[in-house]
Amino acid sequence: MITPIALDHVALYVQDVDRSIDFYQNVLGWEILPRPAFDFPGAWFHLGGGQQLHLLGGRSESLNLDVMGSRRNHFAVKVLDCEGVASFLSSKNLVFKGPRPRPDGVLQLFLQDPDGYWIEFNE
Repeated sequence: MITPIALDHVALYVQDVDRSIDFYQNVLGWEILPRPAFDFPGAWFHLGGGQQLHLLGGRSESLNLDVMGSRRNHFAVKVLDCEGVASFLSSKNLVFKGPRPRPDGVLQLFLQDPDGYWIEFNE
């Protein structure tokens, strides 16, 4: 048996690291973190609670967005106020889905990053 302690990080394989850094740092306002000197491009971001987002550069193929629906491929970030996130994203002229309640009542919304990865924000 493996007993998880915590989620450490989520890694996304991206086509254009600079474009993704701009999105996560300058559009969403997430804190960029120091990153070891790997032999490939990338960036790390703070997600709160000790978790991180790792962007891994070098992807050349496109994502099949027909298969990449928000129900199948996404990572989720817990926030204090989904309506506030929606207002913030709207002020940046970003297109997103929601906010809508899940069947258990938790409010959630979905946003795609520049590579087509889905980010869920939920309360």
